[in-house]
Amino acid sequence: MTKDSISTPTLKAADSRHDREKALLLRAYRLMCMSMAMTDKYEANRSICKYVHSTSRGHEAIQLAAGLLLQPCDYVSPYYRDDSMMLAMGFTPYELMLQLLAKKDDPFSAGRSYYCHPSSRQPDKPIIPHQSSATGMQVIPATGMAQGIQYLERSGLVQGEERPVVLCSLGDGSVTEGEVSEAWQFAVLKQLPIIYLVQDNEWGISVSSAEARAMDAYEYAAGFKGMERLRVDGSDFEESYQAMQTAIDYVRSERKPIVVHARVPLLGHHTSGVRKEWYRTPENLERHAQHDPFTKICQRLLEKGVQETVLTDVKSETNKYIASQFDMARLADDPDTSSVRDHVFAPTPVTEEQGVRYPRGGAKVVMVDAALHAIEELMREHPEAILYGQDVGGRLGGVFREAATLASKFGDERVYNTAIQEAYIIGSTVGLSAVGVKPIVEVQFADYIYPGFNQLVSEISKSCYLTAGKFPIQALIRVPIGAYGGGGPYHSGSVETTLLSIKGIKIVYPSNAADMKGLMKAAFLDPNPVVMLEHKGLYWSKVPGTQDAMTIEPDSDYILPLGKGAVVQEGEGMCIVTYGMGVYWAKAAAARYPGQVAIIDLRTLFPLDESLVFETVRKLGKCLVLTEEQLNNSFVVIRRAYSTTVFPLLGRASLHIRCAGFTGGTVEHGFRATDVAECRESSDVDSRDTELLIF
Repeated sequence: MTKDSISTPTLKAADSRHDREKALLLRAYRLMCMSMAMTDKYEANRSICKYVHSTSRGHEAIQLAAGLLLQPCDYVSPYYRDDSMMLAMGFTPYELMLQLLAKKDDPFSAGRSYYCHPSSRQPDKPIIPHQSSATGMQVIPATGMAQGIQYLERSGLVQGEERPVVLCSLGDGSVTEGEVSEAWQFAVLKQLPIIYLVQDNEWGISVSSAEARAMDAYEYAAGFKGMERLRVDGSDFEESYQAMQTAIDYVRSERKPIVVHARVPLLGHHTSGVRKEWYRTPENLERHAQHDPFTKICQRLLEKGVQETVLTDVKSETNKYIASQFDMARLADDPDTSSVRDHVFAPTPVTEEQGVRYPRGGAKVVMVDAALHAIEELMREHPEAILYGQDVGGRLGGVFREAATLASKFGDERVYNTAIQEAYIIGSTVGLSAVGVKPIVEVQFADYIYPGFNQLVSEISKSCYLTAGKFPIQALIRVPIGAYGGGGPYHSGSVETTLLSIKGIKIVYPSNAADMKGLMKAAFLDPNPVVMLEHKGLYWSKVPGTQDAMTIEPDSDYILPLGKGAVVQEGEGMCIVTYGMGVYWAKAAAARYPGQVAIIDLRTLFPLDESLVFETVRKLGKCLVLTEEQLNNSFVVIRRAYSTTVFPLLGRASLHIRCAGFTGGTVEHGFRATDVAECRESSDVDSRDTELLIF
């Protein structure tokens, strides 16, 4: 305030800069006391803490600064040591403790996940999607959030004046992960609104920085053209606050990425299970203790005129408060064990077949065009849908022309190429889904999906379950698959069994154009991650015997729910259970035995239409399972349901399982008609027996 030269002042300016600074320091001090008290309480009660856990001891200053500056419109990806940041964002010690103790009312995971693995949609706090324990793996999903925010802003799909930023927190030891490089490369290429806060305590468990890296994160970031950088003493709250305010203001206004490298001491243990004294020398511990953020903030408050008794009283009150919060959390209800299977998937809106499958007067299309038309129709109806992957942009439209013309119709903001980075292509869908974008991505060949498996397993498949349903991942991942056209050992692979080992994703494998279009629509509308396996040899029906893969194209309203198989051929003597290219091998072999061989096309490998398979095998008694995959450990061999569910229901005396390889014959890839005959007419099987052959 100001006053004239005559009046006697009656008001005092309470909101001076000095007072504001002191108030902020006191607030940070109180939060730091909470964090320290929590660390001590957990250490004293290790025996009842359900999970191994880490705390922020030594990292408090930079974390509090970041958390206090974030807004409810922002998105945050903390890592497992960020409990001080959580307190600063407004989460209570009680809420954090409920997760530590795996309680039913844990607001993040309902008792399913580790301490400080948060997820939140609370409207008065920043949004926090699923956080995994894979160090550095969160960087790709966080960058996907920024990718999605940029798209929504540029396409006019968001309202209001808010300009959200993404904060991704990670330890310096995780920066050496290759997936961090993929994310940073994409962030600078697209100039995304994200802050990478790197907390550097010089340790990666027992591996020192000198052993692990040739440069720190600040120096490493210099290699990414277009990445702004800041260094800060992360043990000094005031310096940290100023640095984070600068970084957040920069990203909020300029919409460009920045790395903040914060040097911090590690004053606690790596985790409750890996003790610091096991691998750190007394000299190293003492050097880190000299940079204790708590000591520094106390000294600064004393310099600001705060009495030492005030600080002592705050700490004492905080200790009592934390003790009472822990007692409350300890006595809270444990999860109901009946809920353990909840939230593996979110409910899908598509449960029944809808629309016209074969419209009158419709024209036949090949499978690749059915897929293309399905994507086009979806993108016209859903402006939040985007498509990206290697070579899918306008210049080529996919190496199989599976995305041809889409970029010219929808623009480069919605259909675009990426670099060779399967981890980013797959993992970014986590962040995109969290902000409301509906991604359709492509991995060019099934053989090259493996670099993306870390994201598929650690992030995508677990998100819905470990967030208690708050963050299912709506992602459609297209994967051309199978042997075709001289692809050789690195372009012909079958990966369905490997994918089926991942709980939390759905797997679709169509064999004809109508199914391709209907399943593509259902997969897109499903709120869960769906991998669409598309056999290259069926795309154009050029392989002899696959002309039936061409069908009349369904109407635009046609949707085929996942988990529904089909009997594509009736028969009275035996059944063949197969999918994809196997449908056509089965038809060719069964042609020698008219009316004798039923063929089931699974269409979806997970969820599997078990009832259709069970009913057919129960009726016919003889079953041959046909797959393009190798037999060793294939899902068709180890599928538990066949041996433990189907055959006991048949009332048969025994079960004969025979396995055969592809060893030549009349049908491409070597499946022989005589194999069907062997199943139908084998004389060594009692008529009361059930026989299962697997090819």
